[in-house]
Amino acid sequence: MIVKKTTARLAIVLSHPTQYYSPWFTHLAAEGTLEFRVFYLWDFGVREATDPLFERSFKWDIDLLQGYAHEWVPNESSHPGTQRFSGLHNPTLRAVLRNYAPSHVLLFGYKYRSHLRLIAAARREGWKLIFRGDSHILGRNSLNGFKRLLLRKLYQRFDRILYVGKANRAYFEYLGVPAPQLIFAPHAVDATRFSQAIAPEKIQAARAAIGVDPQTQLILFAGKFHAEKAPRTLLEAFARCGAQQATLVFAGDGPERESLMAEVRNRKLENVVFLPFANQSEMPLRYAMADLMVLPSEGWFETWGLAVNEAMHAGVPCLVSDRVGCHLDLITEDLTGWCFPAGDRQALTQKLDHALSALAQPETRAQLRQNVRARIAHYTYRQTSQGLREALTETASSSS
Repeated sequence: MIVKKTTARLAIVLSHPTQYYSPWFTHLAAEGTLEFRVFYLWDFGVREATDPLFERSFKWDIDLLQGYAHEWVPNESSHPGTQRFSGLHNPTLRAVLRNYAPSHVLLFGYKYRSHLRLIAAARREGWKLIFRGDSHILGRNSLNGFKRLLLRKLYQRFDRILYVGKANRAYFEYLGVPAPQLIFAPHAVDATRFSQAIAPEKIQAARAAIGVDPQTQLILFAGKFHAEKAPRTLLEAFARCGAQQATLVFAGDGPERESLMAEVRNRKLENVVFLPFANQSEMPLRYAMADLMVLPSEGWFETWGLAVNEAMHAGVPCLVSDRVGCHLDLITEDLTGWCFPAGDRQALTQKLDHALSALAQPETRAQLRQNVRARIAHYTYRQTSQGLREALTETASSSS
């Protein structure tokens, strides 16, 4: 497919390099259809630092800066980071962008000092402003009246808004964003890396190393051991379900890890395994080992759940709670996975039993994996780039 080159000059403003967006920028640059530069406000991810949710110090082991133009904007915060409003304080951001002279600015998020100052300045600078976020109101259905008013006013400042999926679109519509200003640019991950073929012998060796034989179904929880991710809910449901030939693997780190391990010891659960935190280069193999990936998050913070994208590129069906933002797009019952009401341990237990029973049938398992790959093929960087180009084209034509 031939993609038409756009005449826009785009500045992308992002808090820090991430394993999700950096590969997209590399892909976008390789397309050669858009002149852009990424402006980073913090250097987390490319230097070793402590993640407050993983509760460990690390840096990603994949190159997050290759293949695209980028620039660091000095952060003068005394406590830099994304855990507080003042954690992104970049007084020179406006001058740096002015020097680049963009026609458009793509902004990720709004909750920080630098973001709000940029939003306030964009019109005076003559920059078309595009927003990308992934919030939803699943499980709430409404927001505090004052907060809703402020957000309605905030989103009016943007010329276009990129939404990542159905729940995210509903959130923007609830806040009064007109339909013509909403453009679909799906959440995506590096499909090439997670869909790579891994030799069956390597997968079996990795499973054998943790005591999981080929006849045993492997259920994977991969991420931060944090209360809102609900690993304890999953452990309880697994202990109750009737799976005789299944092993639950917790892979990651975080504040709940030690208490979870203690509970497993106290209950003498022999079919629960804990793996340490794995960096990005190790994750494709971990997904390839799994028969089922579970993301049982509670609360409202799981705005999408990109681990589901990663697992699905590996052909793994997923079981998620109805607070996980992607479930409306990626999970169709008994076709690509399963969904349960967040926090309902009995419902999760029943869904685990159902999913494992389905996956135990070779033909059903093969069909599920085929369905999963077909669904996630519509959530790649190609479609995300297409949405961005549409936003740039529409705003350019609206100003002419």
